[in-house]
Amino acid sequence: MEVTAITREVSPSINRCELSFHAREPIDFDKAVAQHRAYEDCLLESGIRVVALPAEPDLPDSVFVEDAAVVLDEVAVIPIMGAESRRPETRTIAEALQRFRPLKFLTDSATLDGGDVLRAGRNIFVGLTKRTNRTAIDQLKEIAEPHGYEIHAVEVRKILHLKSACSYLGKNAILINRSFVNPEVFAGFELIDVPSDEPAAANVLAIDDKIIAPAAFPNTAARLRDRGFDVAEVNVSELQKAEAGVTCCSLLV
Repeated sequence: MEVTAITREVSPSINRCELSFHAREPIDFDKAVAQHRAYEDCLLESGIRVVALPAEPDLPDSVFVEDAAVVLDEVAVIPIMGAESRRPETRTIAEALQRFRPLKFLTDSATLDGGDVLRAGRNIFVGLTKRTNRTAIDQLKEIAEPHGYEIHAVEVRKILHLKSACSYLGKNAILINRSFVNPEVFAGFELIDVPSDEPAAANVLAIDDKIIAPAAFPNTAARLRDRGFDVAEVNVSELQKAEAGVTCCSLLV
């Protein structure tokens, strides 16, 4: 089955991005654009079809499309994003996704970012963070559980999103930084710890048998290769200044 990645070009206003845990650093826009294109090239080389949406000049964080939806096999869920400034991002993402999935929308006081949603088979782990609340988790349960998914709420500490703390690698394995999340919630999975000198390395993108990982964390890439994973490293240094990881920049459908 062909997999499609929805991406969006880097906004020229990215230097006004939301930040929660990082100190603000100048982002080189041209370099960020080049790095994002290299990321898309890596997706293409992995056999993924890329649908690239145009930049949103007035939405600084809009390149991070993962946060604007939760894509399941049966349905796509459009959230109310946790940062009010980012909520307009969902409109064009919903328009793009309706070609691929029926859409469901979270309502009322539910706030959720897609970066807080980690799917591992039929298990969906949802981070409780500044961006995602219990009301959203309850609504996601109502949507997903009839399709056979099991929803697990996960407390997250000292980091923006759940996927900043852990990523599903396939093969029943999860890459994790235990200082950000309680590992007990992942009972039954093989846990692979990030090296202590690379605490921000837990965000990687698994596509079939390949792992896309940030080039900034070579020790983590080496650890994954030692475990038998095929790892492609991409330089996303400018996007990382906006609290991004490699999962943030695409929605896989």
